[in-house]
Amino acid sequence: MVGELVAYKRPDLAVRAFNTMKLKLVVIGGGDMLEEIRRLAGPTVSVLGPQPFEVLKRQYARCRALIFPGEEDFGMVPVEAMASGRPVIAFGRGGAMETVASGVSGVFFNEQTVQAISAAVASLADIHFDPETITKHAKQFGRDQFFAKMRGHIEDLQAKKHSSY
Repeated sequence: MVGELVAYKRPDLAVRAFNTMKLKLVVIGGGDMLEEIRRLAGPTVSVLGPQPFEVLKRQYARCRALIFPGEEDFGMVPVEAMASGRPVIAFGRGGAMETVASGVSGVFFNEQTVQAISAAVASLADIHFDPETITKHAKQFGRDQFFAKMRGHIEDLQAKKHSSY
């Protein structure tokens, strides 16, 4: 798990789920909940706190998947993990619904509960994720693609405006 450790991102939920499953979880990030997350962490959960991007990249490259338990408008973290070829286990609301492709680059859970996260994690065993396909999927959210889409959208709006005269 990577990100600012604040209440709406639900890092506590991820830690509780991985404690219950007794599976390894690495938590990277700082924020208001850092000390609470450290207290909640069981023996299988490592809380690294804030880390430089080089460490983050190494962790993405080594992880089995990224857990993304909160709801965000966009969420750069899932895209970063996917750019590293890693699937995302995400809460099925908000920006993750736009960036994560179910069964291709990750899986969703529909309730913010320990049970729902545990079921989503377990479902990874039934899906073969291809790192190259995940990386290719993530590239559509890159900077060049963003600017090309924005240019196209602006040109469409200008064309519609000119055609209405």
